[in-house]
Amino acid sequence: MCGRSTAIALVVVATTSVLLAADWPQWRGPNRDGKSQDTGLLRQWPEGGPVLAWRADNLGGGYSAPAVAGGRVFGMSNRGNQEVVWALSEKDGTPLWVTALGPAFKQVSSQGAEGPACTPTVDGDRLYVEGLAGNVACLQVQDGKIIWQVQMTEQFGARRPMWSFRESPLVDGDKVVCTPGSPDAMLVALDKMTGKTIWKTQMPGGSDGPGAAYASPIAIEIEGQRLYVQLTANTLIGVAASDGRFLWRYDRPANRNGTNCATPVFHDGAVFASSAYGAGGGAVRLTKDPNGLIQAKEVYFTRAMQNHHGGMILVDGYLYGASGGNEGGALVCLEFGTGKVMWDLRSQGQRRAKGSLAYADGLLYYRMEDGTLVLIRPNPKQYTEINRFQQPNRTNVAAWTHPVIANGRLYVRDQGLLLCYNIKAD
Repeated sequence: MCGRSTAIALVVVATTSVLLAADWPQWRGPNRDGKSQDTGLLRQWPEGGPVLAWRADNLGGGYSAPAVAGGRVFGMSNRGNQEVVWALSEKDGTPLWVTALGPAFKQVSSQGAEGPACTPTVDGDRLYVEGLAGNVACLQVQDGKIIWQVQMTEQFGARRPMWSFRESPLVDGDKVVCTPGSPDAMLVALDKMTGKTIWKTQMPGGSDGPGAAYASPIAIEIEGQRLYVQLTANTLIGVAASDGRFLWRYDRPANRNGTNCATPVFHDGAVFASSAYGAGGGAVRLTKDPNGLIQAKEVYFTRAMQNHHGGMILVDGYLYGASGGNEGGALVCLEFGTGKVMWDLRSQGQRRAKGSLAYADGLLYYRMEDGTLVLIRPNPKQYTEINRFQQPNRTNVAAWTHPVIANGRLYVRDQGLLLCYNIKAD
């Protein structure tokens, strides 16, 4: 513990927060793939779960998974009538600052109305967030001071989804990429220093184009060209990172009601996307044609992976994720290259075990919606559970916030409560 605290002190320099090797600085970790860089972790949890390092209470309502960077833990909440961003000490959970972005958005639908779901994106001495109403903001890491704020509904004619805006902004180079979902601004890139618009993606078909959904974009490289990939309300799209130009679309993974939440997965030139409510998942292979245009060709489509919002993780060529929507679901393992089902816990009657995934040091961390946490060894031949424990002090709402692993700690959020467990194998 002393060694890790000393390391944190050494990497904090005058104006820029330098990331530690095992920080979790944005949605789904450093590479947006659900994987932590942490090593030397427990291979099995003690009876009743790992030792609790600290807990933070009264954070406010919401589903924002924490970002962990530069010795600090960041998140979002609704507190009273305000939507806020907060920072805690990574060492002991001590509050460092709280900044109000503005009035808490009053969502009509009761599901998820407790507060925001965006995980802050930490980039040097700044962090970037997106509120339920569609307000994208840049704040100082040190003290939470707001540097700039852009309202997507006003500036880009954003179409606010039924369950509000829930993506986590992507920071890539000098750009902040987010999804207003309007026909002439499906995706936009903002200058990360000023908030000024760099480009907007215009969808073919104009007003008939899809709106925003709830997924977060990823950045990929195809034959020397950088793309941004996003799952929108009715299609998966790819756009040029340089100018936002629309390149391709793939409709089959998107469900009909626009409740598309899962971040796409990229591997070996192919993108896999999935949604629940009877849809499924499909992979497209991306290549350049003789004219230099990106082509997306379907490799396979399967209804065996209907990932709701718990995310999917690729390990050694196999895709793990929960399949099922509000009707319930459970973990499934697919061969990424072919879509072949390796095993499906739903066939064993586990239809109420749906949850979210993270990966660290060779193991899967699975958080079920009832609050149960499960440690799993990835194995395409069979489901291999190591052990599990029940999160204490559960609220009465579904445990949708994804688990986070950073610097020997496991973070579990349940609305206003954040639990930090010591999972280092010392």
